Amino acid sequence: MNKNLTVGKPEIVLWQFCLPLFGSIIFQQLYNIADSFVAGKFIGENALAAVGNSYEVTLIFLAFAFGCNIGCSVIVSQLFGSGEYGRMRTAVSTSCIFSAVLCLLLMCLGILGCDLLLHLIHTPAEVFEDSKIYLDIYIWGLPFVFFYNIATGIFSALGDSKTPFFFLAISSTSNIAVDILFVTSFHMGVAGVAWATLLCQGISCILAVTVVYMRLKKIKVTEKTVLFSSILLKRFLMIAIPSVLQQSFISIGNIIIQGVINGFGPGVMAGYSAAVKLNNLVVTSFTTLGNGISNYTAQNIGAQKLPRIRSGFRAGLKMVWLLSLPLFLLYFFAGHHVLYLFMDAPTETAIQTGVTYLRILSPFYFIISAKLVADGILRGSGMMKQFMIATFTDLILRTVLAIVLSETMLGSTGIWCAWPIGWSTATILSICFYRTGPWKSLSASEK
Repeated sequence: MNKNLTVGKPEIVLWQFCLPLFGSIIFQQLYNIADSFVAGKFIGENALAAVGNSYEVTLIFLAFAFGCNIGCSVIVSQLFGSGEYGRMRTAVSTSCIFSAVLCLLLMCLGILGCDLLLHLIHTPAEVFEDSKIYLDIYIWGLPFVFFYNIATGIFSALGDSKTPFFFLAISSTSNIAVDILFVTSFHMGVAGVAWATLLCQGISCILAVTVVYMRLKKIKVTEKTVLFSSILLKRFLMIAIPSVLQQSFISIGNIIIQGVINGFGPGVMAGYSAAVKLNNLVVTSFTTLGNGISNYTAQNIGAQKLPRIRSGFRAGLKMVWLLSLPLFLLYFFAGHHVLYLFMDAPTETAIQTGVTYLRILSPFYFIISAKLVADGILRGSGMMKQFMIATFTDLILRTVLAIVLSETMLGSTGIWCAWPIGWSTATILSICFYRTGPWKSLSASEK
């Protein structure tokens, strides 16, 4: 059901809209967690290291899909908020056409260049073949990744966060079952993990695109709908390109960091692979809630209700901090037990690596979550320059410090220490930029 985010008490509106988004990202992350769980439990530590190693490369492709999601979602939100339904449909079709072309180009690059990427990050010989198998299969599923992201972006723009939640709940739980079936019954190894993910993502993509098409057909328009608009493409790219650059540069930074980690051997790789999945579950949850706040901001910008944005920021902070507390307590005090979900008879090095990583990063979830709320507002209001400055500051600091600190007596622990420094610095910047927005001098009262 479509929902207008420009009316009602901002805190209640955001809670109702963002909670299903949070549930969706939990199930979305189950795809990656299931892959690591099955690889580590039913294949072995090297398979877990291979899946984790490949995951950092897949994030590059996801960065482009995410950018298309955000670009489409923000523009459609603004047009929906202003009641321009004909142009909204044109924005959807324009986004789909552009995304299809981009996806095709990325598939060609991925098929030709995955070996090179794996060599560049110093993938150990014992995990290279499994990493390549996983990536090759993943690349053939890229159209499903792209169009599912476009569909969920449209759902969010229309104020509907429940429909994608239901799709993901079904497909991600099915993915776990299919993962185990392919690996334990068909003995397909890492290839089975990858094929299971592709199959389940494909089903959820087809369902989501079908429902979006039916939903858009029901929206009545008075003007002629154009299939493609260069003007709306430009608006789309102004949001999508910074978002793609943000995610892709973060992915490149993570790949550089992965290369540093690989130098410490399979034990550290496996421990990091398990722990980073747990950390990504948290950070991606915050990012998704930030995306919801982007939709809220964009609709209210379209409806010219700027005072509601300040109220939305405060409500967003409450939301992410309530989420941060139990996750911090779980990872900091019980991370050892959670890591065993991914490993069967792990080495001491792997467990110690994962525990150290989680204990260093988890206290700073309160910091990074505040940044991602502020980023959601910056993106939804079109303040992309400020958004990029904060994001690149975080990335550069984390990458450079990971390299420098890993070469000290801290060893691999020095890599993990880079995260809190980058997060804290970037959070200060994002909040300062938010405070300079056009709503700064307006009353926070609801309108």
